[in-house]
Amino acid sequence: MTARPVLRARAPLRVSFAGGGTDVAPFPQREGGAVLSATIGSYAYATLRPRTDGHITVESHDYGTSIGYDVGTPFVLDGTLDLPKAAIARIMTLEGAIRSDGFDLFLHTNAPPGSGLGSSSAVMVAVIDLVARHCGLDLGPHEIAELAYRLEREDLQIPGGYQDQYAAAFGGFNFMEFRQDGDVVVNPLRVRQDTVHELEHNMLLAYTGRTRVSDHIIEDQRSRYETGHVDAVAGLRAQRDLAIEMRTALLKGEVDTLGRLLGQAWQEKQKMSERISTPLIDDAIADPDTQPAGCGPRNPIGVAGRDHGDRGVPIGHPGVAVGHSLAGGDSLHQGDLRAQRHGRDEPEVASGDRRTTVDRDTGPDQVA
Repeated sequence: MTARPVLRARAPLRVSFAGGGTDVAPFPQREGGAVLSATIGSYAYATLRPRTDGHITVESHDYGTSIGYDVGTPFVLDGTLDLPKAAIARIMTLEGAIRSDGFDLFLHTNAPPGSGLGSSSAVMVAVIDLVARHCGLDLGPHEIAELAYRLEREDLQIPGGYQDQYAAAFGGFNFMEFRQDGDVVVNPLRVRQDTVHELEHNMLLAYTGRTRVSDHIIEDQRSRYETGHVDAVAGLRAQRDLAIEMRTALLKGEVDTLGRLLGQAWQEKQKMSERISTPLIDDAIADPDTQPAGCGPRNPIGVAGRDHGDRGVPIGHPGVAVGHSLAGGDSLHQGDLRAQRHGRDEPEVASGDRRTTVDRDTGPDQVA
């Protein structure tokens, strides 16, 4: 019997320019939502090493915890690594799935949980694609994103919207439409490379040193919308409209206009919930020393600013990708690209054209 290969996957984290919140029920079902987002050069990584003893282990570097159980054992939702447990259990019951003899699954991300970059959904997308391929299934990005959404929002009852799963599965710049009939339409945007370079030069992703659980914000936003709170309703509708305007500015390469609209989007975002901002963020926006030229309380994001530094945000990265090597091999990519994470060397898994190489000269493998 041929040994199953070691598999590695990564799914990108994302930044949302406008429309966040309009993908959260019940707004899209009642009025239709839209989000403009881009994936960045930070990822959720997953590595799967097959076993033959019928045992599954899952280790999360980010949470510093691990679990183990036998294949076929009903999983228990106890708050410990529920996301990968739910994904593994669901995939193994899908039609056409080949029975697994067990595996070790290792997970880590480039950003801490609660960073606001969609890291938990990126982990879910990476795990789904990885375990599905281990079980002989080849799911497309729509299938992966929809399954991730249903697992997180319906099975696990984690509050949130649609955008994170679809961003991680598709990657790149996307204008997403969340229609009243439940359809999700992902429109990949062909952004000029010089526009991408300008955005990367003029965007800075800062870590405040603090993380937050977003479900309280989402619950507050949902409650305010359902009770007809004037500011919340206006803020959500403005977010959707601004996403449309910003898509046009992005495609035209009007970076200054995009920066101005980002400032407007931040003002409208705060109407949706009083929990959106924090004193730390407010102070940073109000302090002129923290702002690039052309920015301030009415335009806090800083995309329009010029020459504020050389540390940009890599954006527009491909979606979830899986590479594999035959048992015992570690080589995933020509050139041995590696990502540093807290002292660990973890191989990256796909090049910019979303291809990877296979050990022992078996040829290139197109990844989803």
